[in-house]
Amino acid sequence: MKEKEHYYRFYFLCTLFILSLLTTSSQSVSNKPIKQGQQYQDGNLFLPLNINYPKLGTPVNISDYLIQIAKIKSSSPSLYRKNEHIYKAIDAWINRSLGTDEFNKVGLNSYEMSGQDGYGNVHLTGYYTPIIKVRNQPTIEFKYPIYKMPTDSEEQLPNREQIYNGALANKNLEIAYSNSLIDNFIMEVQGSAYADFEDNSPLVFFSYGGKNGHGYSSIGRLLVEQGEIEKEKMSIQAIKNWANNNSETKLKDLLIQNHSFVFFEPQYNAEVKGAAAVPLVANASIASDTSLIPIGSVVLVDVPLLDNDGTYRGRRENRLMVALDVGGAIKGQHFDLYLGIGDKPGELAGYYNHYGRAWVLKP
Repeated sequence: MKEKEHYYRFYFLCTLFILSLLTTSSQSVSNKPIKQGQQYQDGNLFLPLNINYPKLGTPVNISDYLIQIAKIKSSSPSLYRKNEHIYKAIDAWINRSLGTDEFNKVGLNSYEMSGQDGYGNVHLTGYYTPIIKVRNQPTIEFKYPIYKMPTDSEEQLPNREQIYNGALANKNLEIAYSNSLIDNFIMEVQGSAYADFEDNSPLVFFSYGGKNGHGYSSIGRLLVEQGEIEKEKMSIQAIKNWANNNSETKLKDLLIQNHSFVFFEPQYNAEVKGAAAVPLVANASIASDTSLIPIGSVVLVDVPLLDNDGTYRGRRENRLMVALDVGGAIKGQHFDLYLGIGDKPGELAGYYNHYGRAWVLKP
C-alpha cells in the first residue's frame, strides 16, 4: 500500500513539475516584446540555421523576385552560374504552385534562421536610394562637398573631423556640392544616391566608392545615449528632424564622433547596384552578413508591414529575396531590406527597426 502511495505521490509531483515548466515557458514567451513584430511560435532554435518547413502564404513578390534573378543572370553570369541550381529549383517550385513547406519536392531545404534571440526573430532594417540636390560648383547654399575616393595616398586617409576641417580640399576630389550636411551623411549610410543637378540633365548615380578606413559609430545610438531622441522613436526621419532643429556646429559635433567616411563614384545612366554589382530590385533584395548568408543566396522572409506613420499593427507578408549587398552595420542575424528610390521608400526605411522570420533556401 505504501508503495502505491509513493507511486501516486511521485506521479503527482512529476505532473506538477511538468505543468510548472509549461507555465513558466508560456509566461516567459508571453512577456517577451512584440511591438516590433517579434514572434515566438517556433520555440527555441539552437543553430544559426535550422531545418524547418514553414506553412506560410504564397510570397507576394514573385514577379519582382523573377526580375531580380534575371538581372543577376545578365549582370553577373558567374554569380548566376554559382547559384543556378537553386534559382532553377525555385523556378520549378513557383511553376508547380507548391507551398512554402514543400521546397523539398524540388530538391531544396528551408533553413530557418535562429534570429537575434534564438526564437527566430531576425532583425530587419530598411535602406533606400536617396535623391539629393547638388551643384557642380560651390555656392552660398550648396557648400557641402561630396568626394570621390583618393587613389594616390599611401598613408591612412583622414577621419571625418579632419575631412570636415578641409583635409581633402584642393585635391580635385569634389564630384558635387549639396545644400545639406545631413543629406550627405544619410547618403553615406545608404551607400549610394541619385544626384539631381537641377539643370534638366538626367540624374547621376553616385555609387559607393570606398571608405577612409576609420571606425564606424552609430549616430542613432549616440543620440539615444545622449538623451536627444527616445530609443523607441529612433529612425532616419527622427535623425533628420533633429539635425534640422539644431545648429550646424552641434550637428558637426555629433557627426565627427563617427570617424568613418564614405566616398562616391559618379555613374551615368546607371541603375542602383549593391556590392554584387547587380542592379537591385526593391522588395526583392537584401543586404546581409556574407559570413552567414553569402551573396546570391535566396531567402524567404516573413516581413512585418508598417503603416504610413511607421506603426506595426500585426499585418505581415512573405517575400522571396536575394542577398546582393552588404553593410558595415549588418552583422549576424540581421537583414537590411532594399526598399527603392526616393522620399517615400526613404520614409519607410527610416521607420524599419523590426523583426521577422527568415528561411535560407538551399540543398
